[in-house]
Amino acid sequence: MSAEVKLASDTAMVMAAGFGKRMRPLTASTPKPLVRVAGKPLVDHTLDRLTEAGIEKAVVNVHYLADALEAHLEERERPRIVISDERDELLETGGGMVKAQGQLPDPFFCLNSDNIWVDGPRGAFAELSARWDTDRMDALLLLVPHKGAANYDGRGDFNMNPMGLLSRRRPGRIAPFIFTGIQLVSHRLLRDAPEGKFSTNIFWNRALGEGRLFGVAFGGRWHEVGTPQAIAPTEAALASS
Repeated sequence: MSAEVKLASDTAMVMAAGFGKRMRPLTASTPKPLVRVAGKPLVDHTLDRLTEAGIEKAVVNVHYLADALEAHLEERERPRIVISDERDELLETGGGMVKAQGQLPDPFFCLNSDNIWVDGPRGAFAELSARWDTDRMDALLLLVPHKGAANYDGRGDFNMNPMGLLSRRRPGRIAPFIFTGIQLVSHRLLRDAPEGKFSTNIFWNRALGEGRLFGVAFGGRWHEVGTPQAIAPTEAALASS
C-alpha cells in the first residue's frame, strides 16, 4: 500500500457463500473459497492481501459447506474474522451485504473470496481510498482493462468517462473495463433494500441512474479464477511475478 494514502475503511466484507458451480468438480465436496491455488486456499489469498493492506476486520458470509469454511477461518488471527451466517438462506451479493450491514462501517470494502491479483504502482485498496469521494459516490468499483485481466474472455462490464463515472456495456458491444470483484461501498448504496436474496446489480442500477456509481482503473494484474482450467495458468503467472 502506498504510504501516503490513508485507507477509507478498516473493514472489508468477503463474499464466500456461493456454490462455486463453475469450479465443479472441485467444489463437489469443497467450498470454492477453500480450493487451493498456488499452495493455499483462494480465501487465504484474499485475506492475506487484506492483512498486508492494514485492513483489520473481515466480515465473511457463509452458506455452502459453511462448517468447513468456518472451521478454516477460525485458525486465522489476522484480519479479525466475523461470520455472517447465511446457512438458512443464500442471500446473493446484495442481500448478503444488507444482512451484514450492522457489522460494517461506512464506507466498507467488499470483495469476492476468489480474487487473486498482483498490485501495480499502488495497491488495490489504496487506489480505491485515494479516489473515494463520500459526497459524490455510493460505490467505487475497481476495474481492470482487458490487457490487465488474465483468464478472462468476456466482453467487459463498464464504460468509464474521464471523471470515473460508469455506464453499462451496451448489448452486442465490447466495454473496455472489467469489474474485478473489489469495491468500496457507502451505506447509502444499501438504502431501501428489498427483502431476501438479490444481486448487487439492483443497487448499482439505481446508482447508475443517479450518477453515483464510479470506477477507478487498476494498474496491476487481475486473475479470474472461476474454473478449474484457470488454476494452472494462474499458478504459473504468480510463480513468475
